[in-house]
Amino acid sequence: MKERGGKVKAMVIDRTNKATLQGNIHNNIKAKSTVYTDDFRGYLGLSGFNHKTVNHSAKEYVNGMAHTNGIESVWAVLKRGYNGTFHNISTKHLNRYIDEFVFRLNEGNCQIDTRDRMVSLFKGIGNNRISYKELTA
Repeated sequence: MKERGGKVKAMVIDRTNKATLQGNIHNNIKAKSTVYTDDFRGYLGLSGFNHKTVNHSAKEYVNGMAHTNGIESVWAVLKRGYNGTFHNISTKHLNRYIDEFVFRLNEGNCQIDTRDRMVSLFKGIGNNRISYKELTA
């Protein structure tokens, strides 16, 4: 999920069905917000939001203010990280990779003071250490 002009939020989900997708939208986005999606069937009937879509299957990429360019750029960063940096991502640790990229996307703004970035980094790290044994098990 990406707020227009704002932060990215991503998490690993086990399914891309309607119940899972819409449940995550309801849990993470304020009710009555405008939500822009493509025409994937999992978003059909999304209630409680001002839901606008673009029909990618009909080669429609912009419909008034509706477009998915922002979230598609997030996916492009994740794919480049996979292809260019990690080459292989363990599903066991997928949430850690996602968290790293979300942090990079959200804190990558050069207008943020270095000290503030470091504070944000250390807050995010918290008590999330992992031992080698846990990593390789």
